[in-house]
Amino acid sequence: MAGKKQFDVDVVLDAAMVQFWRAGYADTSLDDLSGATGLNRSSIYSSLGDKESLYLRCLDRYAARYGERYDQALSRASEEPLRAIREFFDVTLERIADPDLPDGCLIAQTAMTTPVLSPAIAARAIEALDLQRARLRSALKGTKPADDFAVHLAAVNQSLAVMSRAGASPEQLRTIVGVSLDALSQALR
Repeated sequence: MAGKKQFDVDVVLDAAMVQFWRAGYADTSLDDLSGATGLNRSSIYSSLGDKESLYLRCLDRYAARYGERYDQALSRASEEPLRAIREFFDVTLERIADPDLPDGCLIAQTAMTTPVLSPAIAARAIEALDLQRARLRSALKGTKPADDFAVHLAAVNQSLAVMSRAGASPEQLRTIVGVSLDALSQALR
């Protein structure tokens, strides 16, 4: 159709997600989103909705993308729980080390600002954190303190994102993971 600008929605959503991830919801303006996506403000509104709707779509996209990787890592937990949890953390450490992505985690960043976010965004972040704990709880099913370790490992995973954003080195992050894996290893004996 002549005169109508065409764009790849996936590419635009990824660009918006990275912009929100870098700056956070409150510090991302529509002009920032326009610059990141290459769309003008009216195209953003007409194609992707308002800023809150777009943020929710980006949170869902982020949670699905990394959720699939976490699920794959944990898929062998019934046979090798320690290895599965190590691979779970590897997903996070690889994401953190990716030079094309911002430091930290969009979900963790959102969760830390829930008091000032809309109820819909806050609920979506809490839902994503609950899903991560549920994944871990399911993977550790059959181990004695499965619920306790699920809460602990989910917290450690989110702390890796916060620590990376605060400048922790890859070695420091691996040490954090190692301590948790050692504790889990002892509990599994």
